[in-house]
Amino acid sequence: QPPVARLALERGLPLFQPPRLRAPEVLAQLRALAPDVLVTVAYGRIIPPELLELPRLGAINLHPSLLPRHRGASPIAAALLAGDTETGVTVMYQTMELDAGDIILQRRVPIDPQDTARTLEEKLAHVGAQALIEALDLVARGVAPRIAQDAAQSTYAGRLTKEHGRIDWALPAERIALLVRAMDPWPSAYTFHRGRLLKIWRARAVPAPAAPPGTILVVRPGEGIVVATGEGALQLLEVQLEGGRRMTADEFARGAHLKAGERLGDGEAAHPV
Repeated sequence: QPPVARLALERGLPLFQPPRLRAPEVLAQLRALAPDVLVTVAYGRIIPPELLELPRLGAINLHPSLLPRHRGASPIAAALLAGDTETGVTVMYQTMELDAGDIILQRRVPIDPQDTARTLEEKLAHVGAQALIEALDLVARGVAPRIAQDAAQSTYAGRLTKEHGRIDWALPAERIALLVRAMDPWPSAYTFHRGRLLKIWRARAVPAPAAPPGTILVVRPGEGIVVATGEGALQLLEVQLEGGRRMTADEFARGAHLKAGERLGDGEAAHPV
């Protein structure tokens, strides 16, 4: 059960967790409640039109981006991958079109250079909770604005898969560093070392002479592991070998007897990801 469900039970609030919203008995149950408003957050499924039309004051949705930028299922990761310096939350009226409803309000949140999808989600959750309270007050008082989105400015962030975390060492180091931040906590950025999956949890782009992408350039205590990319190099700071714990790159280099000149990604996995 998610935290919202647990809190509802603790407070003695009615709680329904139907597997299908379109089931006639579910719709009948919701009609009997005669709701004033419907709120959705990170639901991830299409809301049936008969349910959207049910609340007296409408259906609203909280989305963790500054719409119309990053519509879709993974807006937090998308903001990091794009190198955005800020993101935010949007409370909007829900429609049948994905994340395209009229905006009630937005709140901006700066993206710090060390933010990952994990830390950014926590920040947006706190800001989003307050934004929902403000939006519900506006809706209840009948003064909520309806600001149309400019569809021409929209971008789409599709659902993440494990494959999105696979590192292509031919990309520029700056791009891979963004990937590492965007894929934390899931699906994580990863490569392969001697046929075993190696997750990269922290890394940064550094200047380096050209070398075949994926080549380990430097293995030196205190400097982590420096790996050549398509442009510049990536300094690995924290990693996790398949079946092991998270550790500093220095710890991994010592335990694996890593040598400069080895290639990451070569041979890929001994088994499918």
